Amino acid sequence: VEEFSNRVANVFLAAGYSKGDVVGLIMGSCPEYVCIWLGLAKLGVITALINSNLRNQPLIHSLSVAKTKGVIVSGEMSSGVREIVNFLDFPLDQYQLGGEQPEAIGMKNLNLLLASASTSSPDVDGPGYKDNALYIYTSGTTGMPKAAVIPHSRYLLMTIAVKHLLAICPDDIIYNPLPLYHSAGGVVGTGPPLVFGNSVVIRSKFSASAYWKDCIKYNCTVGQYVGEMCRYIMAVPHQPEDTSHRIRIMVGNGMRPTIWKEFIERFKIQQVTELYGSTEGNVNIVNLDNKIGAVGCIPQCVPKSFLPIGLIRVNLNTNEPIRDKRGLCIRTDPGEPGMFVGLIASSNAIRDFHGYVNKKESSRKIIHNVFKKGDRAFVSGDLLVVDEYGYIYFKDRTGDTFRWKGENVATAEVESIIINLIGLKDAAVYGVQVNIQLLTQFQSLHFDKTLPPYARPIFIRVLQKMNMTGTFKIKKTELQEDGFDPFKVKDKLYFRSGKEYVPLTSQLYEDILKGLLRV
Repeated sequence: VEEFSNRVANVFLAAGYSKGDVVGLIMGSCPEYVCIWLGLAKLGVITALINSNLRNQPLIHSLSVAKTKGVIVSGEMSSGVREIVNFLDFPLDQYQLGGEQPEAIGMKNLNLLLASASTSSPDVDGPGYKDNALYIYTSGTTGMPKAAVIPHSRYLLMTIAVKHLLAICPDDIIYNPLPLYHSAGGVVGTGPPLVFGNSVVIRSKFSASAYWKDCIKYNCTVGQYVGEMCRYIMAVPHQPEDTSHRIRIMVGNGMRPTIWKEFIERFKIQQVTELYGSTEGNVNIVNLDNKIGAVGCIPQCVPKSFLPIGLIRVNLNTNEPIRDKRGLCIRTDPGEPGMFVGLIASSNAIRDFHGYVNKKESSRKIIHNVFKKGDRAFVSGDLLVVDEYGYIYFKDRTGDTFRWKGENVATAEVESIIINLIGLKDAAVYGVQVNIQLLTQFQSLHFDKTLPPYARPIFIRVLQKMNMTGTFKIKKTELQEDGFDPFKVKDKLYFRSGKEYVPLTSQLYEDILKGLLRV
């Protein structure tokens, strides 16, 4: 790693790159991926970890917003860059690692450059503690990816927190099947090896059927997950490998409460450490004591005035904070959903908010006069709820929650129920605009027994496959944009009519729009 990263540093030093320049990295998960950004960091060059699945406009946006001077791509992913390079309004150095004859397609051959580069440490003043190391993009579930700023201080903070909160031992081996362009795989999964000398097993692409086989083969003791991975692992038929592994702790985020108990019992996992946080935010918490469904805990014995984080009341239609007569935010009571916020203190690495490269986007995540006049807080955009003991549970993302029949519907809860009732692989619940007043006599299928009337689906769209982000979250924005228009949607659409779901024909669609149809 040291020699390879030094070669990378010396190649780009010779090419004129210096502290503050930005290089985009578009590759699959592999050891070289980490070595490349580490080598660039030795020069003070910032690496933008770009989602390797992006094409066309999202890729143009990601390269542009980071103000990249160059880009490094693997051979199998170079076509995506070649397709858009002429649409960029700035020059871009293109380097290709692997693949055949990159010179023939106008790219510099990084393999040849590395082969002749020195393995000695570059002779430059290295980056400082607060200098930027990486740009890690948001997953893009609600629009174009935003580039979050990761200074060296934050990388170290996240790594140290992982080691000590998870009690990572020197001989622990981490199994990392996550994308290295997101913080879960790229920081949580690589920090302990780089900083503390642990070993990590990097899989190029997640495979549910190979998860335990890999862990056994490489003697892994810590397993990572994210999003819906655990549900996919559960869907694999029972096999001897289920319990013959050495995994003692699973760490990640997105474990659904409905499968949590069954997961740990089937696979004999001693500890599931569910994390909550965001790449850019300062409200990161962790469930350390196996409380099923919880993402963390706020000790109720600690006066709330001492806590730098909290849940505040918001208007669920506008997501704006509800304030008291003094103009300050109001903390929620136990059992009451609220927006998770974290006070900002620039002098404290734990409480600092580095935001995005786009400062305008950063300012939208900050509210003022939160718990006292003059303070500031990062707004997570997520609704959580705390119980009487202080355990915190994820409720929904504000963009996903919608209002129907005078009630607020948390899509995550409805998704979980539907998946378990019908045995689906995936389900996405989202609100669409309907300009009529429907009646409330709902009685159909299993939904009536488990969902309140306002949370029962009116429309059902059946897809062969869900479009997912790199962190296994369903992309709902494009589904919402399609709505329930049968002229636009080519998948099967169903409409709840009386006690059953019937195919949504063009005539039914027109009748709904005209307000002629009653349910």
